Amino acid sequence: MRSRYFVTGTSLLIGSVVVTLGVIISPALTGVQQETKANLARTDSTPYGPLTGADEDFVVKVRLAGLWEFPSGELALRKGTTSAVKTAGEHLIVGHAQLDAAVRDIAPKLGVQLPNKPTPQQQGFLDTLTAATGKDFDSRMAQILRITHGQIFSSIAKIRATSKNTLVRQLATQANTVVLDHITQMENTGMVDYASLPGQITATPTQGPDFTKPVMPEPGEPMVVLKAPPSLAGKGQAPTPSPPAPVENTPAVSPSAPAVR
Repeated sequence: MRSRYFVTGTSLLIGSVVVTLGVIISPALTGVQQETKANLARTDSTPYGPLTGADEDFVVKVRLAGLWEFPSGELALRKGTTSAVKTAGEHLIVGHAQLDAAVRDIAPKLGVQLPNKPTPQQQGFLDTLTAATGKDFDSRMAQILRITHGQIFSSIAKIRATSKNTLVRQLATQANTVVLDHITQMENTGMVDYASLPGQITATPTQGPDFTKPVMPEPGEPMVVLKAPPSLAGKGQAPTPSPPAPVENTPAVSPSAPAVR
C-alpha cells in the first residue's frame, strides 16, 4: 500500500529506532506526556462552551494516536499473516482517518494546536512493528495495540462525562466507539496475551519526560492528513451503537396502589 500520509507539498519521513515492548509500554496514556494538574485545570472560553486544559489535552491525544496507529494499520495490511490481523488493520486505518478528520475540524475552532508527528514513545511502537515479521508481527501488533487502546479507553469516558464543551464531547463519543471497536478487533486476532496485560500496562519507561512529549510543528509546516485509500471504502467501519431495547411486559400499576414517593 502506498503512503498513508497526505501532506501539502511534502511527505512525512519516519525514522527507525526499534524499542522493545517491555520498555515502551507505559501508563502515560498511549505514549502521551501527562500534563501538570495546573495545566489540566485551566479553562478558556469558546463559542462551544468552556475548554479546560484536560479537554485540549484530549484533542491532542486523539491526533497523536492516529499518527502512529494509522500506519500500524497499513503495516497490518502488508505484513499480517491472517485475515483477522488484516481486518484489524482495516479498522485502524478507517477509524483513525475518521477521527483525524474530526480532530482537524474542531482544533482550529477551539484554538488547539495539533502535532504532525507521533511522540518518541509512539514512534517506538511503530518501529517495533516495522521490524517484526510473520507471526511475530501478528502477536506484537495485537498486544501493543490492545494495551494502548485499553489505556486510553477509561480516559475517553472521563472526558465525555466531565467536559462541558460541545465539540469535545462529540469527539469523545466518536472516539469511544472507535477505540472499543479497535479493542475488539485486536482481541479477534486471537493473539492477545491476557495474562501479561496487567504487568505491561503498569510498566514505566526510563527514557525521561521527552519520550512522551508531543512535538508541535514549526510555523508554516504543512498539516499531515490521514486519509483512508479508496480500496477500503465500505470496510473497517466501527459498528453503530444500537439503540436501547424497548421495555416489554412491564406490569401494570393498579389504580388503587399507593404512589411511590
